[in-house]
Amino acid sequence: METTAAAVVLASGAGTRVGAKLNKVYLPLAGRRVVAWSLDAFARVPGIGVLVLVIRPQDRELADEVLENVLRDVEIVHGGDTRQASELNALRHLAPRITGGRVDAVLLHDAARPLVHSDLVGAVLARTREDGGAVPGLAADDVVGVDAGHLVAQVPGAIRVQTPQGFRAGPLLEAYEQAEREGFLGTDTSSCMERFSSLPIRWVPGAPENLKITYPHDLVVAERLLAR
Repeated sequence: METTAAAVVLASGAGTRVGAKLNKVYLPLAGRRVVAWSLDAFARVPGIGVLVLVIRPQDRELADEVLENVLRDVEIVHGGDTRQASELNALRHLAPRITGGRVDAVLLHDAARPLVHSDLVGAVLARTREDGGAVPGLAADDVVGVDAGHLVAQVPGAIRVQTPQGFRAGPLLEAYEQAEREGFLGTDTSSCMERFSSLPIRWVPGAPENLKITYPHDLVVAERLLAR
């Protein structure tokens, strides 16, 4: 039995802050739609054997258009009301392969981060398989903390977390099912794992260009970076 990793690209949000009526992950970016760039990055990583795209049902035609030009087969899953619910839907879709030992690691990625590159995906996957969990991030030198007396101090070792975030598949599925049973809603994948799993989560150096499309000017920046 061959074991492989799965990548889940989350595209089921609305992204209203970008100021477009269209779901922002389908906006044009350097001749393609935003989500196409990250799908292509994952498709180029040999260790990723399963690629899942989580969408809103109303975006199905747009998703089908994007997938016509992706290098690999992509499985489509409908998202939920929250990011965590969307991730859980994807994990339940993968559950037979996870429990059967065919998928050993899962990487979850925001479709709104189109400039992720295959080297970063590969680094997260390698660290996930080695240690159990991995998140990419950049050192956050400008982050400060405030104590009870309103004194400001630097926060040592703080990072700005990016995606993809990777975890061993079995513990990830178990943690999300437990979170669902207990009604816990985390801020991202790693927060859910910290709460319901004993897996260590290691830091992998992120990439400055792996920005998230949130506001209109982010599209302009991404276009210039891709032009390089």
